[in-house]
Amino acid sequence: MPPATSSTDAGSSLWASQVGPPGAVRPALDGDRRADVAIIGAGYTGLWTAHSILAAEPTMSVCVLDAEHVGFGASGRNGGWCVGEIAGGLHKAIALSQATGGGSDGGVRLTRAVMDTVDEVGRVVTAAGIDCGFVKGGVIRLARTRPQLDRQFAEVGDHRAAGFDDDDLRLLDVGEARSMLAATGVLGGVYFAAAARVQPLHLASGVAREVERLGGVIHEDTRVIEVVAGRSGGAPRVVTERGTVTADVVVRATEGYTGGLPGERRSLIPFSSSMVATEPLSAEMWDEIGLTDRQTFGDDRRMVIYGQRTTDDRIAFGGRGAPYLFGSKVRTDHSDPAVSDRVVQSLHELLPVLRRAEITHRWGGVLGIPRDWRPSVGLDRATGVAWAGGYVGEGVAAANLAGRTLCDLILERDSDLTTLPWVDHRSRRWEPEPLRWAGVTSMLRLSAFADRDEVRTGRPSRLGAVADRLR
Repeated sequence: MPPATSSTDAGSSLWASQVGPPGAVRPALDGDRRADVAIIGAGYTGLWTAHSILAAEPTMSVCVLDAEHVGFGASGRNGGWCVGEIAGGLHKAIALSQATGGGSDGGVRLTRAVMDTVDEVGRVVTAAGIDCGFVKGGVIRLARTRPQLDRQFAEVGDHRAAGFDDDDLRLLDVGEARSMLAATGVLGGVYFAAAARVQPLHLASGVAREVERLGGVIHEDTRVIEVVAGRSGGAPRVVTERGTVTADVVVRATEGYTGGLPGERRSLIPFSSSMVATEPLSAEMWDEIGLTDRQTFGDDRRMVIYGQRTTDDRIAFGGRGAPYLFGSKVRTDHSDPAVSDRVVQSLHELLPVLRRAEITHRWGGVLGIPRDWRPSVGLDRATGVAWAGGYVGEGVAAANLAGRTLCDLILERDSDLTTLPWVDHRSRRWEPEPLRWAGVTSMLRLSAFADRDEVRTGRPSRLGAVADRLR
């Protein structure tokens, strides 16, 4: 039987309930206008890009457009992990660098850059007084099967070979892992230092206020119909339901909603993730659970789980597993009740003490996945159209790095950021339907089966290896 859920907050985000009533509070675009830079999407990528440009060049005009409101998408619904990692970690970063002929060095630089980005987010949060619960407690990833433990040994070994040390990540024995988080079935773990807990919607709202303080304009309730690329010296344009914005550069920062733009249906697929939150927990329960340093936490199953101790002492916990919708459709309610129930079951299996706690909030969000599961940043100078995204759910820190990189590209500044291997990377397009649905659904089912198989046998799953190759 599922735990009791507050009827008033079923389907509601904890983060939104802490910010206040949802809805557009900034004026929509009212007619045509001109800007130096027009940004589509008022999530982390769009906001950090605007912030970086205005901090560097205060006289520039920057216009941010969103169909809903600031932080409506994954930026305001995620698990609040500001983690210094890109999807696939060091292995994917190096592969990305090698694919461009850069060897492994570029992948190591990209990994270090996104690790350092956690401190950069903390710097801005502190300087601007953004009250988003930023605490750099790191992340503990538990190993709860022997294959998970073996993969963690290999991961730490790969990082050591690339020059990373104990200050970056280290293995935990079973005693130290359980002292951080008293979960069931712990065999060990990895502590990854470059991670902070945040209240994600407060972070997005705070950065938006900084953009406006610096002179940027944010238009909510302004749905983009089309991006018209600049050609033959003409400027690119953003066509909306409420007017057209002409700019020197247009930035697409739409992540899981990218498929709604003409011609972008197969660029990124929308992928849903579900979250729940408990009621505030007592001091006695926290003594039993741990997380005294506000670490974020998960384990190394393929069907990703993630959690945090919130600013008001709840557990906010999420996981993947929602089915991919045919045709890259996006759930309008952002939540699948059956998946939400499975997330609660996973939480209770991990921390049985939480069976005594009420689940007060259930919600979901949509992230964007490129065909090769590798994020990218770029600017096509011939058309004046720039983009960033494809974070595969690891965008809270990466979006800040992407925004600073786009700033340097747009302002034509040579920097270490513009030479990172994700710059101008172009993932191939996803297959047309029904091949897309069949492939993604097979990958999800294989991953879930592999996790169950490894729990049952204690050995690496062969089907898991097949699922990994589909990513």
